[in-house]
Amino acid sequence: MTAGAGAAGEDRDREAGEPGEAGATAAESGTATGEPGHAGPEAGTEEAGAGTEEAEAGAEEAGAEEAGAEAARSGVGQGAGAVVSAALGLVSLSGSWLGTVAGAREQLTGQLRTSTSASVATQIKEVYGDAWHTTALWGGLFALLALIVGAAVLARPAFGAPGRPQAPWTRSVAWAGVALGAVGLLLAVLKYTDVLLGLPSA
Repeated sequence: MTAGAGAAGEDRDREAGEPGEAGATAAESGTATGEPGHAGPEAGTEEAGAGTEEAEAGAEEAGAEEAGAEAARSGVGQGAGAVVSAALGLVSLSGSWLGTVAGAREQLTGQLRTSTSASVATQIKEVYGDAWHTTALWGGLFALLALIVGAAVLARPAFGAPGRPQAPWTRSVAWAGVALGAVGLLLAVLKYTDVLLGLPSA
């Protein structure tokens, strides 16, 4: 009786211990094979690193788009400035509406304040000379503006992004505006000082 009871107890203990051993064996096999739900901390670290790289790539793309948009706006402004400079240079050579109106007004003023008994030299100076000088003065102002705008366009890349080139046509038109402005300013000075096309002597 005692031996049989002891044997039965040992059998029950052996059967009760088998489920624990089976669970431990299953856990070990799951860890070894890398089944879902048993991933280690290294997998989470790799996923976090991939997410960080994607975020950095997105930030770089956004920065590149913003830089491209800024470059486009800057290029448009420089091109417009170059065209304005060339137009002002042409106006300084061909004459402007403001210069024509100012010259006509000065001529009318000279006629009003010059008496009929004045000498011929005085009448020429007051009626025609002052009007001629006024026209030359306005031409010189337009030429000076052409020089300033053209020089500003040419010097703009030095104050912007160092590695950003300027469009060739922008530089060409800006140089044309500077050249026309310089010629117009020279002619205006010569006309104002009566060196070029001076008034006839009475």
